[in-house]
Amino acid sequence: MSADPVAPAESSAFWQSVQRAQAAVQSLYLILGSLPDAVASSENPAAALLNDEAVAREVSIRLRRHGSGAGDDNLCRWLYDTFQSNDPDLQLVVLTFTPTIAGVYLLRAISREPLAGFEAVLLALYAYETVIRGGDPETVNLPNLANPSVYHEAKAPPKKGAVELDTAVVSPALEPYGTVRSTKRARIVGVALELYYSKISSMPLSSKLAFCEFCMVWAGQDIGTKAEGERSVSGPAGIAPAPAAGEVKAGRIPLPWELFQPIVRIVGHCLLGPANPEELKTTAYAVVERLHWRATHDMNPQEILATRSLLRLGKMGDDTIAEPQISTNSDDYSEEALKMNARLT
Repeated sequence: MSADPVAPAESSAFWQSVQRAQAAVQSLYLILGSLPDAVASSENPAAALLNDEAVAREVSIRLRRHGSGAGDDNLCRWLYDTFQSNDPDLQLVVLTFTPTIAGVYLLRAISREPLAGFEAVLLALYAYETVIRGGDPETVNLPNLANPSVYHEAKAPPKKGAVELDTAVVSPALEPYGTVRSTKRARIVGVALELYYSKISSMPLSSKLAFCEFCMVWAGQDIGTKAEGERSVSGPAGIAPAPAAGEVKAGRIPLPWELFQPIVRIVGHCLLGPANPEELKTTAYAVVERLHWRATHDMNPQEILATRSLLRLGKMGDDTIAEPQISTNSDDYSEEALKMNARLT
């Protein structure tokens, strides 16, 4: 029997991957000062890093510290180098921290702090997605109602040939960027979140919860006096505390569609994923409520429709959730916004 020539190559690739992961673990140890024994001695270091809550918590704390994300930030350099290793397992480890990187970056970018470390990591994610797409936009095919249904017999044959499917552009073609300009910031971060969404099934619970927490801060707190009995949601630790009644949410950021769309897709997974724990679903529903408030406040029909649809789907999946109550406070919404919301509901 002849030896299988593929087996040695596969074995070599496996051990090379393990060695890269071990080198990454050792580098991270030098930055953090310590690592759990389960990670340091693991036979699969990349998987151990991906799923270890202690490591995730320590890295997240350091990313949120004052002064983090600068050009000399060793942790950002580790994240950048680890992702550039092109090892799929190590890239997943870096992607787990995308919510925290994007969250802290977007909140601080408006104050023009030096954030070259965060920007290097985000540009690495953007460049990776640019190469993967090969210059093509991300599209989906939508069924055309002019075609006869495949589940029913047509009463009469169509006079013309089959109508082609409608193509919808989910994400336009990407242009290469070497720096993050304020006019391109939302696009670059949005693409990084799209990459995160494409791997979301591999992301741990803590990463998804961190994303939901930052979404609360990005969307902002309701303007005006809060309704009696409304629960207050705290923002991520070290970023912005929950405001008192009547205050505008600190950390509220612009949410153009190129950023809002991937946010809604990620939150939609957190809300509707059948295997997701109730903790995540409940948090995600609260996020959708906040995003819906923001979309209505901004009078953006596209965003209102997306969030309203998610609210209804979430309600269908859990009868214990009450229908969202849209405030009629004149300080919160203009008359035009209320009319628009009524048309969409």
